Formats: sequence, structure tokens, C-alpha cells
Amino acid sequence: MLPELLQKSSLFSLLHRIDTDLANQCRERGCPFCGGPLHQAKYQRKPRGGPEGLPEEYLVRQSLCCGRENCRRRSLPVSCLFMGRRVYWAGIILVVMALRQNRPESAGTGELMRMFGMTRKTLFRWISYFREAFPSSAQWQKLRGRVHSSIRDSELPGDLLRYFIRYADSAEAGLVGCLRFLATGLGGP
Repeated sequence: MLPELLQKSSLFSLLHRIDTDLANQCRERGCPFCGGPLHQAKYQRKPRGGPEGLPEEYLVRQSLCCGRENCRRRSLPVSCLFMGRRVYWAGIILVVMALRQNRPESAGTGELMRMFGMTRKTLFRWISYFREAFPSSAQWQKLRGRVHSSIRDSELPGDLLRYFIRYADSAEAGLVGCLRFLATGLGGP
């Protein structure tokens, strides 16, 4: 169910609209360093794992640059499409990790690598990140109190994604809700 969802361009369209709205909200607040006006300074990404033929505008990371002469600093709005500097789409990372943690019959390491075109090294780097770094990160510590205690740190992000899907109208709504929650800390079932 989830792997098929990741091949729908409508999911990426929705996430792109959310990212655009988040960037607009950030722009309206002004530069966090000096209060000056922010201008678009988008940059091209080459994310992996999603459907073929996505519009070019979805492959762009929203970024802003201060318009004041003595500042000119960049502001990077939060994103539901991208997870930091990782080259895979954020949704792909969440779903792969959830499938790996659940270990359904068809989601062994080799099958996940084939389905999403990733190397074993990449998969195990993600596993290590969610086992060791993410549970103690400042990002997760801020969010931890906003979700049910049944979500175990040792089972992140799979438990979190299952939690959102369980209380959503659809798997797509649950995935989008989880991505938005991780990016902004807002929302929830």
C-alpha cells in the first residue's frame, strides 16, 4: 500500500504546495537575523526514489535570502518534501524505514533496495540515524511530548508513521500528516 502511494504524483504535488505555503509564511516573517525582506533563492535538487516525470518545480528546494545589503543571509524554510540534505525524498525515507521495521514478507533489505533504487550502505545509514541520532535530537525532543507514549523511540520513524496513518482518513493523509508534523511540529491525528 505505502510503496504504491509513493509513485503517485498527486502526493508530491500536495507536498510541494505545503512547502510553498511554508516558504511564503517564512518570507512574511522577514529575515530572522535582521528583520529585512526575504527574497526567493531556490535551488535545484535531484531527489531519488519518487515517480518518474515529476514537474521540475517539485525538484526545487525552497530557500530565501535576505534583501538587506549588510545581511544577505539565507533562511531555509522547513520542508515536507526534503529531509535535510538527504538525496531521497522525505516520504521515501519514512516509508522505507517503516517497511524495514515492520519487516513484512515482501520488505526485506534486498527488496527495499530494489524497489527504491538504493544501496545497502544508504539503507543502513538511515537505520543508524533513526536508531542513534534522531531519538536524542533536539527536533525529536521538541516533538516527543506531542505524540502518544505508545510510540517507542527505538521504533522511529515506523511507529510514528503508523500512528498518523491509524488516525487519518487514508494512508496518504497519514503520510502527509507525519511529514508535516516532523517538519513543523504542527498537526497530528
